[in-house]
Amino acid sequence: MDMANMSWLTDVVKWLAYFFVFLVGTGVLWAVVLYIIDVNQTTHAIRRNYPVVGRFRYVFEHLGEFFRQYFFALDREEMPFNRAERSWAYRAAKGVDTTVAFGSTRDLRPTGTVIFVNCPYPTLDQDIVPVSTLTIGTDCEHPYSTNKIFHISGMSFGALSKPAVLALSRGAKMAGCWMNTGEGGLSPYHLEGGADIVFQIGTAKYGVRDENGALSDDKLRELAAHEQVRMFEIKMSQGAKPGKGGILPGTKVTAEIAQIRGIPEGHDSISPNGHPEIKNGSDLLDMIDRVRRVTGKPVGFKAVIGAYGWLHELFDEVARRGVSSAPDFITVDSGDGGTGAAPQPLIDNVGLPLRESLPLLVDLLNHYDLRDRVKVIASGKAITPDLTAACLCAGADFVVSARGFMFALGCIQALQCNKNTCPTGITTHNKKLQRGLVPADKAERVRRYQQTMEKEVGIIAHSCGVKEARQLGRKHCRIVQNNGLSKPMDEVFPNIRPRPREVA
Repeated sequence: MDMANMSWLTDVVKWLAYFFVFLVGTGVLWAVVLYIIDVNQTTHAIRRNYPVVGRFRYVFEHLGEFFRQYFFALDREEMPFNRAERSWAYRAAKGVDTTVAFGSTRDLRPTGTVIFVNCPYPTLDQDIVPVSTLTIGTDCEHPYSTNKIFHISGMSFGALSKPAVLALSRGAKMAGCWMNTGEGGLSPYHLEGGADIVFQIGTAKYGVRDENGALSDDKLRELAAHEQVRMFEIKMSQGAKPGKGGILPGTKVTAEIAQIRGIPEGHDSISPNGHPEIKNGSDLLDMIDRVRRVTGKPVGFKAVIGAYGWLHELFDEVARRGVSSAPDFITVDSGDGGTGAAPQPLIDNVGLPLRESLPLLVDLLNHYDLRDRVKVIASGKAITPDLTAACLCAGADFVVSARGFMFALGCIQALQCNKNTCPTGITTHNKKLQRGLVPADKAERVRRYQQTMEKEVGIIAHSCGVKEARQLGRKHCRIVQNNGLSKPMDEVFPNIRPRPREVA
């Protein structure tokens, strides 16, 4: 090697050494500054007792939120959804084989575990029949009929990004299921995909409010004029935050979202914690009747059940007014349902889980002889076929999911929905992060997820000896009790016969 090259190499090494010394010196100086700050501050005990080093606690605590699910948690122990549940949703959405090998990792001993009762003579392939069609709102001017069981639950544009809403709408159209708008109003992206739409009327009346924030008949007619808008759902409460209105942080209230909702850009969107005009069952039936008369389309309501005396009051009022006054459907949301943002005391502790509230509602409808008139939609954590089939056994006509379809879009359960920093682009309005979500690709995943769900719910049904999933009943599954043994669901929740009708 000649002297010129040697000189050049020596210079490079020398400057790299200088740079290294500079970095080390800067690091030492920064550590000294942090040390002085930490030992003199009085807010954080750990940092005061362990200056500089104590700061790593916060770093690891933050990183643990992201890495725990990959390195430390077992397949069945995470919340709100464990790895086994998420894995099934991912594989179903991608069209990857959903079979597993060797044996189940599921522990069948915990109290409340559902076990399906297989039949010694399962339904043969040649005896399988298509899922039956159900009609919602038979007395309406424009009833809605569908033979799909599994649909997309309420997620608003605002909580979700534009490409996420587009992908869901396109995927729902391809799968033939409906899509609920959530309480944020109807956006162009809900309609663009061509899906059947359930418009949700939240407590703030976004999308159907007048200048005073009250329900507008003109806005209702305008929405009902869209053929895609098939039903209207009055949101009374939500599983993750019963007694609290919707929360959309101001960082997610863009100009477009503000225009759709009729609120200021950049300000927190806080819905009232209830409908001011609904104080009792009579008021609720009045609103249902009003929306149904104005739109000509099926109208129901969504609620989390805690106290249930109000349901008796509601159904007694239906009995007084006549069966035609009943809601066309009721969506019962689980106390462990999902949300983009909610106070932790509510999300952790308030509202009955679906395993209790769903049979309770179905039994009350049977008691009042309204079961055929009022369709039941189950909502809350049903992202896998077993949970969906269990809802059908308990008496649901339809099952809806929000987070299941978020997993289909690619959600990794990063728990960043309320921070506008969702790494998959689903719940953020950051254009850079949205770039990763391509609607055309994700729409296919939505379609495959919905269709795989219906297919595998059918597999459970056929194993139980029925010809299609809607024939599942409480006799087809058992629930594990405190002693580790199971009891038939129809013993835990005995089927209720209709009460005798009063004769005038």
